[in-house]
Amino acid sequence: MLKIRLARAWKKNSPFFKVVLTEHTRPTKSGFKEVLGFYNPESKEFKINDLEKIKKYLSTWTQFTPRVEKLMKDNNLSV
Repeated sequence: MLKIRLARAWKKNSPFFKVVLTEHTRPTKSGFKEVLGFYNPESKEFKINDLEKIKKYLSTWTQFTPRVEKLMKDNNLSV
């Protein structure tokens, strides 16, 4: 099953996350199929590059992780 989840990026002491599409059994830091957006917890910035692509993935047995789902709701991005 595919999941849309956060993957840590950048360097130590500077949190930054990519919103990625990946297989749910893979480790968080390993490869992913596609980058869909990003989240910066310091500035509370959350951006999705292509909302239509996420809608397409959700129609084909893909799920959000709880944290990404909460970020989508908090930023009024309905899917």
